[in-house]
Amino acid sequence: MTRDERELREAIIAKCRWMNASGLNQGTSGNISARYKDRMLITPSATPYDAMKPEMIASMPLEGADGEWTGPLRPSTEWRFHLDIMRARPDAGSVVHTHSTYATVLAIARKSIPACHYMIAAFGGNDIRCAPYACYGTRELSELALAALEGRSGCLLANHGMIAIGPNLDKAMWLAVELETIARQYYLSLALGPHILGDDEIAETAKGFASYGLQAAPSNPAANAPAGTKRRTGKSVRIKR
Repeated sequence: MTRDERELREAIIAKCRWMNASGLNQGTSGNISARYKDRMLITPSATPYDAMKPEMIASMPLEGADGEWTGPLRPSTEWRFHLDIMRARPDAGSVVHTHSTYATVLAIARKSIPACHYMIAAFGGNDIRCAPYACYGTRELSELALAALEGRSGCLLANHGMIAIGPNLDKAMWLAVELETIARQYYLSLALGPHILGDDEIAETAKGFASYGLQAAPSNPAANAPAGTKRRTGKSVRIKR
């Protein structure tokens, strides 16, 4: 194992532990993958993050027969959609899947998230889609997730959870945090009746994001948030401009 591969494996484990400590995920329900050369590194199945070691991370070829892997432990049961996303999306350097509370609540209600907040533009469009339900680990779920992710960097999975993808591990986790934040804001606003932004307003925001540094890799999941946002332990606090 090369030094840079070991460092990436260690970073995956660190992110897993962080997302549980921050409340973004619970137990071993979530999983994280990262692209490494011509392979995908992914968390093993049913392994507590606190006990995980770099050697336990499973390695899967991006090309070749489905399901091939090397390592002492089997890859996550969700390896299929991680692998299919990386094969279909060259821009995906990392995939984060969690069962975060508010995103999962909306997924249970099978509600996509409309443009309730301008930060939805960070996901590539004017909504975050909810993919229809399919059993975990199946090819059907993978196909539904890919469709929901078309032109987007995040989606909900009906009665399941969420997926966020990014060019690297830090950005994918940053987007996972932002998706849960928007899900929470939308859920709470439903009690009052949210006002949804128009396509032109989201397009204007997307154009302005170029100056916010959203294309750069943040140094941690809470870093480099757009102006007007502060982060505390995985949650966002909006500052009125």
